[in-house]
Amino acid sequence: MLTPYQHRQLHRLRWTAFIVVGLAFVLSFFHRFAPAAIADDLKAAFTIQSAALGSLAATYFYVYTLMQIPTGVLADTLGPRRIVAAGGVVAGLGSLLFGLAPSFEWAAVGRLLVGLGVSVTFIALLKLNAAWFSERRFGTLTGLTILLGNLGAVLAASPLAWALAYASWRDAFMLVGILSLFLAWLAWWLVRDNPAEVGLPSLRELEGGSAHPARTGHWYDGLREVAGNRLTWPGFFVNLGVSGSLFAFAGLWAVPFLTQGHGWDRATATAHTSLLLAAFAVGAFFIGSLSDRLGKRKPVVLLVCGLYVACWLPLVLGWSLRPGWSHALFLLMGLGAAGFTLTWACAKEVNRHALSGMATSLVNTGAFLGAAILQPLVGWVIDRAAGGGALALPHYRVGMTVLLGFTLAGWLMAFSLRETNCRYLSDQV
Repeated sequence: MLTPYQHRQLHRLRWTAFIVVGLAFVLSFFHRFAPAAIADDLKAAFTIQSAALGSLAATYFYVYTLMQIPTGVLADTLGPRRIVAAGGVVAGLGSLLFGLAPSFEWAAVGRLLVGLGVSVTFIALLKLNAAWFSERRFGTLTGLTILLGNLGAVLAASPLAWALAYASWRDAFMLVGILSLFLAWLAWWLVRDNPAEVGLPSLRELEGGSAHPARTGHWYDGLREVAGNRLTWPGFFVNLGVSGSLFAFAGLWAVPFLTQGHGWDRATATAHTSLLLAAFAVGAFFIGSLSDRLGKRKPVVLLVCGLYVACWLPLVLGWSLRPGWSHALFLLMGLGAAGFTLTWACAKEVNRHALSGMATSLVNTGAFLGAAILQPLVGWVIDRAAGGGALALPHYRVGMTVLLGFTLAGWLMAFSLRETNCRYLSDQV
């Protein structure tokens, strides 16, 4: 039993860790989706076309993808506090460089540093959630994490477009860089990796169970165990298709598709991406909570991601997007995309608790690999379809078809997920 002081200490430290690292996660989402709102500005600033724009935006995803496995290893060895603080410094410097970049090459370097710095925040936050909160609420906490992070995505849409009427995109990224450095300082001084660091029992012990066995052996052995577990991989491919297409569309191609393809103004287009991302955020929270309440993962993923697949059809078929109808479509699309967020819980629950960082990071790699492939690929396909001419709806429809193909493949892989009943498989033996 905890004393009243220990209970207050536990409550304070768990929410301090969640809020500080969660705010860093907000900035990672801002960087992820901001290129959509400033796509025309970037083209004009660096004199580039769609394919080059896609490559610049995807630079973030290239390094983010490569860092997911190392991040899982670092989270399980060094701990979340250290890697979040170091990542915040790198991301802050990268954002400042991006805002000051005199050329396309320097902008790419800045974007790469941003991707490197923010690549650690999500896995670190999942690791903190697993340490500071009950494992029976992991789906709900993951959904709350996505809800919080997507505040950054929403800020990168309509609010950023509004701010660009009063300041330049360069000013915005310099401000975000300063915020990143401040959050890195807070993480170093305020965050603790787990209750044991301050002499408190684990949440599992407080609930009457025995503590999870600590990680033993070399980190490489743990990574090999996770990668060698065939039950880990379906979640990777669900993320590759479903999450990859969402990040590629909302993070870059949605606004050009709506402005150049459908003739909308930027404010209306970014309002729709804000709605898409807000629905995704809210959907992730409620879907995680629903899964925890039902005690099921797989059926929820299949049903919700199936809705996301269906929402791509009007975009591929070039249907007229009238007000009201278009809002409903983007709302449902965001809710449907949220289904993939349960794959992190699935990955954690089919592996040992001590390897949760590596397990979730491997699955998360699929999301950013998908975005890294799709952002430039869609740009290349659009440019090829246009043949050097002015871009129009038929050319963007070809790009949307590529996104639908990846989405459908990801949804089909969800049928291979192992149902965990919201508990570690090792506890069910």
